Amino acid sequence: MKLRFGFLLSSLTLVLFLALAAFAQDAKLVELAKKEGGKVVIYGSLENDTVDAVSKALKKKTGLEVEFWRGSATKVMDRVVSEYRAGKPLSDVVLTNGAPMQIMQKEGVFAKYDSPSAKGFPKEVIDPNLGPRYRNVIIGIVYHTGVVKPADAPKSLEDLLKPQFRGKLVMPDPSQHTTTAQWLASLQRIMGKEKAEKFIRDLAATKPLLVESLTPSGERVTTGETPIAITFLKNVLIHGRKGVPLDYVRLGKFMGDGHYIALGSKAPHTNAGKAFIDFFLDDESIRIMANIGEFVNRKGISPPLPDADKIQVVEMVEMDKKAFAEKMKEYRKLFLN
Repeated sequence: MKLRFGFLLSSLTLVLFLALAAFAQDAKLVELAKKEGGKVVIYGSLENDTVDAVSKALKKKTGLEVEFWRGSATKVMDRVVSEYRAGKPLSDVVLTNGAPMQIMQKEGVFAKYDSPSAKGFPKEVIDPNLGPRYRNVIIGIVYHTGVVKPADAPKSLEDLLKPQFRGKLVMPDPSQHTTTAQWLASLQRIMGKEKAEKFIRDLAATKPLLVESLTPSGERVTTGETPIAITFLKNVLIHGRKGVPLDYVRLGKFMGDGHYIALGSKAPHTNAGKAFIDFFLDDESIRIMANIGEFVNRKGISPPLPDADKIQVVEMVEMDKKAFAEKMKEYRKLFLN
């Protein structure tokens, strides 16, 4: 009994010590960040509403301000790399999907920062260079139930090819948007290579409406004018809370892409960047994101999306700059000719 009590006391002491150490680190970083100017500059593709909610919580806790520039994953990568090569980086933190992050990491754009908040994530989602894959962006078919009744909605990806859906689909332009190009190239993982290649050709032949990225694709479907979209599943929650009747097709297996957050190797506000990453990956911030509909990877936290527990995420294939260039050229011929 004494041994058991001693073990519990030691465990509680360790937990308390770690908590106090983390608090001390947070306080020190925030103090240093305020001396740098009290703000952190972020480039990323995370949606503005999500960043606004996280930024508000960060300011309430620390007083630090967030300056956020948002663009598609491709534009984020291009801007970060261009500034880095010019020797004039303006961002402290970058957050976007895995493939561009890996490309930027190889360019030397990022500093390795092991955030103490990373311990809240399973080991299998932690990249040795980029840290935790904080969310999986899941892409599927979302539709406006006020225009397309659930009974009449597509039941599979192949259903999008049916004549009744021609002119009703919006999707990002895969010749310009890296994530969509990667999504199409990855469909072979759930459809098989020959079937996927045929599906892509046939999909292009239906002449879907093409937009810049996945966010405007989700916004376009809310009007009902183009009632079916290839976009983020979380749009069902985001726009549903605004009174827009959306649902998603239960495909079973969905292609997903991991997103990471990293500190710039030449960040103008290094301590503010570290403080933001620590907060962003911690419990409070991750719960904010999950409540908005993000499929986060921190242990024990899930989004309140209907049937979220039944979704099987299949990771998209990894692609380098050459592979992206080849695929985007191929999709340009298919979708824009």
